[in-house]
Amino acid sequence: MAIFEYAPAPETVKAPIREQYGLFIDGKWIAPRDGRYFDTVNPATEETLARVAYAGDEDVDRAVRAARKAYDKYWRRMRPADRAKYVYRIARAITERSRELAVLETIDGGKPIKESRDFDIPLSAAHFFYYAGWADKLEWAMRAGEEPNPIGVAGQIVPWNFPLLMAAWKVAPALACGNTIVLKPAETTPLTALALAQIAAEADLPPGVLNVITGDGATGAALVGHPDVDKIAFTGSTEVGKAIQRSTAGSGKRLTLELGGKAAHIVFADAPMDQAIEGIVNGIYFNQGHVCCAGSRLLVEESVHEQIVVRLTDRIQTLRLGDPLDKNTDVGAINSKMQLDKIKELVGSGIDEGAILVQQSCALPERGYFFPASFFTNVQQSHRIAREEIFGPVLSILTFRTPEEAVEKANNTPYGLSAGIWTDKGSKNMYIAQYLRAGVVWCNTFNQFDPSSPFGGFRESGFGREGGVHGLREYLAH
Repeated sequence: MAIFEYAPAPETVKAPIREQYGLFIDGKWIAPRDGRYFDTVNPATEETLARVAYAGDEDVDRAVRAARKAYDKYWRRMRPADRAKYVYRIARAITERSRELAVLETIDGGKPIKESRDFDIPLSAAHFFYYAGWADKLEWAMRAGEEPNPIGVAGQIVPWNFPLLMAAWKVAPALACGNTIVLKPAETTPLTALALAQIAAEADLPPGVLNVITGDGATGAALVGHPDVDKIAFTGSTEVGKAIQRSTAGSGKRLTLELGGKAAHIVFADAPMDQAIEGIVNGIYFNQGHVCCAGSRLLVEESVHEQIVVRLTDRIQTLRLGDPLDKNTDVGAINSKMQLDKIKELVGSGIDEGAILVQQSCALPERGYFFPASFFTNVQQSHRIAREEIFGPVLSILTFRTPEEAVEKANNTPYGLSAGIWTDKGSKNMYIAQYLRAGVVWCNTFNQFDPSSPFGGFRESGFGREGGVHGLREYLAH
């Protein structure tokens, strides 16, 4: 059998990166008070991309004061239709600079360029376009008798798996509703948030309406604990989310949390198998599994278990792992050395507990943080790999015999963010979906997102919604 190899297809667009970035506060780039900086690294090459300012407590206070001043002085007083114009400008600028932003997202985070180019950046722009349209129609988003008033200053903390997209999910509705913002990106992926700050400045967004501060967990904690912040929106780990909820309890601050997940992906024997296999691959290997709603627990009807395993074994051999800037790449780099070590530790626990590991056969690059597409069979409900969020390209396969058993196993988790169902019977899709304890249930598809559709979970996956009218209401006082 002839083996065909793809020729390299590197992205030709270059992203301009400064040697050093300051903090974006009150419409200006300023140095941190204590002069501290940290490096942001390309996870595919381990090369330093830029030095980024580390915001201390004083810097956080400056950012919050700038946001409060902008809120009181003009942003909440501005006509909603005029606020919409600024949000539209940002949306257009993201679209115009989409290729540059895609490259920036890829080299800072490690995800394949085709995902940044075709998913992250277009969907980020779409959220700004969508919420710009809502800015002068807020009364239609409210319940009877409620007035659409902004909350005030919003502190927003976004993760490293979808840096610009998660920022868009939070920034766009907050601006449309008349709130001002202090945005804190993840320390490993700050560059697209800083690019968003530059876009906001070029769109003539009034100074202080959007402030971007960079740093680690201590910076985020200072933002959460600041007494003049009215709302906290956080996406990240369940452990940090619990700490934030404890620290804000009794403070009067509004809070939304989008946390971890261990989503069940259910495949029935009557599922369209070709499509289901592609759905499984998309559900777990998209963005190297760095997805809170990844379908990391595959529940397969026992009669088709062997067929699924054979097909999936063949399919992962066709995935291309390597340079994230190569347009042929399917599996890019793991975001950081720390995350790679966590993935390896959990995979080791699966082997120790008796599960059988299957991996794609490929040579890993000599430099960078890479892990091959993998899945486990012979997994038990008690195994760590079936209970804990791995946040990597690792799938656990379990079996069931009846729909009731599938539902019971799917719900046997402390999380509740998402789930997926594959069957050729629409009635079965609807019947099973109503019993799954998940904020989002996809039927015969997976990882489908739209600005008009709400997303979020419950239990240890958090609370509150982002996207759609539900996400808009999270930034309105009521």
